[in-house]
Amino acid sequence: MILYLNGIFVGLLILANIVAVKLFSIGNFAILPAAVIIYIFTYPLIDVIVEVYGKKEARRTVQAGLIMQILALIFITIAIHLPAAPVFQEQSSFETILNGSFRVIIASLISYAVSQNLDVFVFNKLKSAHGQKKLWLRNNASTMLSQLIDTSIFITIAFYGTMPIAVLGSLILTQYIFKFFAAILTTPLVYLLVHLIRRKESLERVHPFQKEV
Repeated sequence: MILYLNGIFVGLLILANIVAVKLFSIGNFAILPAAVIIYIFTYPLIDVIVEVYGKKEARRTVQAGLIMQILALIFITIAIHLPAAPVFQEQSSFETILNGSFRVIIASLISYAVSQNLDVFVFNKLKSAHGQKKLWLRNNASTMLSQLIDTSIFITIAFYGTMPIAVLGSLILTQYIFKFFAAILTTPLVYLLVHLIRRKESLERVHPFQKEV
């Protein structure tokens, strides 16, 4: 199961980076990048990995995600700069969608590396204190803290100096409120995945030679 979790995690990261250019609004409350509705699911996945497989495996997953984001950036840059064929009339649109600013990309990578590793650290500390009890507490506490750090680092690095401090603070607050409630809503997903994985691995231990049909 760890391979599936790793694949989904990395896939969500790459997909989030691709759709990040799209902005959507929630009434008059906030304007958010489309990436946020994908990226919020990476935290419960990491929490599930820490819960079931441990801190070491989760850190490997985070590292794999960082490496794949860098590789994706390299190959997307190469694709953008390949000479367009005469029949390809959408080069400018292609560049607009895939060619994020260097500053935003750096902000994304730094905020990812810091916040995801923090999530692993906090979750593991709480698990050491509570064992398998209070999964909801370590899931929400680690995710909410990590999302606050992620949002603050990203917006500060990406936009500091381009807008007033008050506007930066407003962006951080509105995005974090969305992520805060999203963390609560994804808690049942963490319980479901942990239950299914432990059940599957328990059955495999009982019937180690049983083949899947």
